[in-house]
Amino acid sequence: MEANEKQKASVGGVKKYTGSCHCGAVRFEADVDLGNGAIRCNCTICTKTAWFGALVKPNAFALLSGEENLSSYEWASKTSRRYFCKHCSVNCFARGYLEQVGGDYVSLNVNCFDEVELQDLKVAHWDGRHNNWEAGPRPAPWPIFAP
Repeated sequence: MEANEKQKASVGGVKKYTGSCHCGAVRFEADVDLGNGAIRCNCTICTKTAWFGALVKPNAFALLSGEENLSSYEWASKTSRRYFCKHCSVNCFARGYLEQVGGDYVSLNVNCFDEVELQDLKVAHWDGRHNNWEAGPRPAPWPIFAP
């Protein structure tokens, strides 16, 4: 399969994706439908880490290696716990619960996926900075400062 065909085939339909941190100490896989797009959130942690995410149910995610190399961070809202590599500091995934996205979830850092062209993905924007989860996602970014 040519690179361009492979790239187009990687977007749309549930597919098993693999990913890792920068140094490779943490590896994971997940069954994800990137045809639904990826997520950008304007909360402070997503903004400051340039998080580009995809949500899956916990049973669609598997940590393949590197559990001993993980550290985590959870802040006051307790919406999710972010996991990152202790060696290279890359934030690979988060686990959390949010009723508005269907309860328990794993948020995957699409930037960590192997063989995905980010420019081919649709983007859904969430207003996490204002806990405006009830509004749902939209195609345009939410403002950082409340109107």
